Amino acid sequence: MTIKTATLNGVATIEIARPEKKNAITGAMYLQMAAALDAAKADGAARAVLLTGQPGIFTSGNDIEDFMQQRPAGEPPSIVFMRALMGCDKPVIAAVTGAAIGIGTTMLLHCDFVYVSDEARLAMPFVSLGLVPEFASSLIVPQLMGNARAAEKLLLGDPFTGADAVECGIANAVLPAGEVVNHARRIAERFNALPPGAVRESKTLMRRARAQLALETIKIESEIFGARLRTPEAQEAFSAFFQKRKPDFSKF
Repeated sequence: MTIKTATLNGVATIEIARPEKKNAITGAMYLQMAAALDAAKADGAARAVLLTGQPGIFTSGNDIEDFMQQRPAGEPPSIVFMRALMGCDKPVIAAVTGAAIGIGTTMLLHCDFVYVSDEARLAMPFVSLGLVPEFASSLIVPQLMGNARAAEKLLLGDPFTGADAVECGIANAVLPAGEVVNHARRIAERFNALPPGAVRESKTLMRRARAQLALETIKIESEIFGARLRTPEAQEAFSAFFQKRKPDFSKF
């Protein structure tokens, strides 16, 4: 089992549980998470959603091998997940207990509360793979931290710490690794004492101004991302990944 779900004391937990692969996400896992988010949205017993990974690893991003083999007939599974996360009208609380790479970081931009460990390392290395940012990160990251720091994160792919994530506005707080999940759960459980309709409508209002633009950005990013996958630059990057060597972009 790679995605674990459970609802307890008003909190629907979605746990990425593939530690042997550093919680790399396959297409099937994206669909599982999307289904779990939709189920939590429809479940009257769930007042909030807790999204977490394993000790020391949130997710290393896409499972590259699975990703390269995907030939979906409809929307790519990752886009199905993106739409489900953006469409969840209940509070989503993320507990990041370690590395969060690629979509491991960009999905945090769409959570309502993010708590990271003092061991967390976040990165959005899309350009180094010959690709472009996704999940509306090309829109939201510059809005959060300004173009200069966004360029460090999105163009250079510089990794950053949990403390950096807090300072940049991606996360709420950094905590010792052993305390992150319990703290995030306590925040999620606070919604049991709040009127659920008011919470849902307030969240919708808070995100209203950016929601349509974010969806439009995801569509544009996805089109360019798909085209970039077929470029020689991306082919060199992925070949180097599988061959465990440094890519050589000097010929491009």
